[in-house]
Amino acid sequence: MSVLFVCLGNICRSPTADGVFRGLVARAGLDEQILVDSAGTGAGHAGNPPDSRSQAAAAERGYDLSKLRARQVTEDDFHRFDLILAMDQANYNGLMNLQPVNSKAHLDMFLSCAPELGVREVPDPYYGGDDGFELVLDLVEAAGEKLLDSLRRQYQL
Repeated sequence: MSVLFVCLGNICRSPTADGVFRGLVARAGLDEQILVDSAGTGAGHAGNPPDSRSQAAAAERGYDLSKLRARQVTEDDFHRFDLILAMDQANYNGLMNLQPVNSKAHLDMFLSCAPELGVREVPDPYYGGDDGFELVLDLVEAAGEKLLDSLRRQYQL
């Protein structure tokens, strides 16, 4: 099973989701069964580490994002990943436009995993204060738990 998290630049939201979900998967002892990665629809930050504020907020909760590097979504991702999850509607729309006809990937919004949150999009914290990075973590942790539960049931992991 493979999951790709996608935002615009791959330096805030999607690497946070990547790091948090990797942590949840590892704690569940499923890191051999579930591949996790992240990417951006844009290439502006390719090769860069996650935003220092994302890294600091994640580290406070025990997640290490320091080894992650931004990259742009490729056509191969649509064949490599089973599930591609967008952080917001704009990136979902971008992914829909990029998705090849013969893609194996199922596209969805990440927060559709946790409708009880009452939020459809993970807001971009880049231009805001530290509280935005905390909100991203809150949403990602809640949706990540729901996603893992769903994958465990669906794939009998």
